[in-house]
Amino acid sequence: MKSIKIYSKNYCPYCSRAKSLLERKGVTYEEINMEGKQDEMMALIKETGMRTVPQIFIGDFFVGGFTELNELEKNGELDKKLNG
Repeated sequence: MKSIKIYSKNYCPYCSRAKSLLERKGVTYEEINMEGKQDEMMALIKETGMRTVPQIFIGDFFVGGFTELNELEKNGELDKKLNG
């Protein structure tokens, strides 16, 4: 299974939903809390073009946020990404 990274912030409901979805699937992930890390957040925004959290990576593949992760799950593509 590929490694998963979730960039998050405190009190982020979409971050909680993304983590819950992965936990229900029995998937482990690395959470990187971006709270108070302006320089790191700016570098992440520059890399992904996305200004909000969560930002989710499966291996080197940038998923997007919770909405995109949930869409992959609904379409049956998430398991393929995790195991591919």
